Amino acid sequence: MKINILIADDDSSIRSLLKFILSKEGYNVYEAIHGEDASHILAHSQIHLAVIDIMMPFKNGLELCQEIRHLYDIPILLLTAKGELIDKEKGYSSGTDDYLVKPFEPKELIFRIKALLRRYQLISPNFIRMGDIIIDRESYVVKHGNTIIDLPLKEFQLFAQLASNTGRIYTRDQLIQLIWGIDYSGDTRTVDVHIKRLRERFAPYDNQFIITTVRGLGYKLEVLV
Repeated sequence: MKINILIADDDSSIRSLLKFILSKEGYNVYEAIHGEDASHILAHSQIHLAVIDIMMPFKNGLELCQEIRHLYDIPILLLTAKGELIDKEKGYSSGTDDYLVKPFEPKELIFRIKALLRRYQLISPNFIRMGDIIIDRESYVVKHGNTIIDLPLKEFQLFAQLASNTGRIYTRDQLIQLIWGIDYSGDTRTVDVHIKRLRERFAPYDNQFIITTVRGLGYKLEVLV
């Protein structure tokens, strides 16, 4: 899954710099030129982390931070030219997760973003996120928002395997070895049966991902959000 990061800053040069740095790391970048623009993007896009400048027109960074904390469960990194303790206190009181003072080193920005994503379990190897669906490989739980989607063990393992490498084509034989083990002596068509059940269970969420049959090869899972 690609991480979508919102940059909210009225300074076009800062936005361009941030976009360059983050794009090189493989992140999708959304740009907002002021606070109201950021609110619109958040309401209409799946944003995973927000980098926000404090001084912006129409709605400043602290106000936007409070709004995000009230409406969304995503990490926030505030940017500011001020490094005084009182300014940091205002930022943390508004709900930010971290604080970075301009000018900053690109590497420090990336370190802080990766730390926030880990804290929110967005890049943990035990958690897979596809839009609003979260797969917890440690506790064998799948959630859509606050709703738990019950899956039998083999369906869970198959789903997690496909979701952990989105876009990769798995043959039936590969999935048999990965999920059922190399000693499995049953019909390989059991993979087809389990895929069919997964499609049926996740039909209400078909705007999040799709499990595609690749004729003559096998199956792959593609994220749609």
